Amino acid sequence: MAEAASYEIPTSVLETLVASGRRLVLDRRGSTVWEVETQQGRYAVKLGYPIKATSEWEAQEWTALAPAREGAILQQLDRGNVSYGEWEHGTWNVQPWHQGNSLYDLWQPHRAEGASSEPDLSEALSCAEAVAALHAAGWAHGDIQPAHLIISDEGTALIDLALAQGGDIPTAYDFSYRGCLVHYESPEISRSVLETGTATPTMTADVYALGASLFISATGLRHVAYPDDVSRKDQRQAIVDGPHRPVNVPGVLGKLIDAMLSPEPADRPTSAEVCKELSSGR
Repeated sequence: MAEAASYEIPTSVLETLVASGRRLVLDRRGSTVWEVETQQGRYAVKLGYPIKATSEWEAQEWTALAPAREGAILQQLDRGNVSYGEWEHGTWNVQPWHQGNSLYDLWQPHRAEGASSEPDLSEALSCAEAVAALHAAGWAHGDIQPAHLIISDEGTALIDLALAQGGDIPTAYDFSYRGCLVHYESPEISRSVLETGTATPTMTADVYALGASLFISATGLRHVAYPDDVSRKDQRQAIVDGPHRPVNVPGVLGKLIDAMLSPEPADRPTSAEVCKELSSGR
């Protein structure tokens, strides 16, 4: 069991929330996420802690700071009742819980054997609108992936903003951007990480990541082919070297994804243009 399983929500946080119940949702290296029930509704509680060096992993201190960094961003974006602070191993945040299905889970029927129907453009539009709204507020997300697009009847919630860039971040909780989940990185992000160890999140890279997210959710295929067992360095080099896989999604969505996955940032549509194209194609 991962080390984070021993990390319960700090008592002071539970007492502030007046929690009536809690459920462990995610337990991974550097982060634990809980769903907490209160009289005011459900909340997500995130705990961050440093990753210790092992034979397979380098030590990473930034994971301890990520919850507070995200909390500061969510407050600037006025995303509901959000708080954050420090605990003995790192930082924490509390934010409203978003109920719904991830893009990948929602589009599972389109990946079934023999499936040929075009995914719902309204659902794709809802995801694009969530990204465009963040961009309109002046922020780049930096970590768009299907699991961070939570779709419900009320629309799409774009979650996990700990790596976002666009406003003032408290110096004590800030850290360098080292890329995101490689399956959704744009060539320029992968190239920068390979060359310097860091990169800068951009809105054009977000559009690429959204295109890669739509593609993998519709087809089950990563945007660039590489073996599952190669290193992250080799994965990033494959993205830099390209090209991306042929986009075999039918209709308007396929043509749009192909444009979003352009290797040249200037050739990609903006998130607002993606919304316009999806809206007119419905």
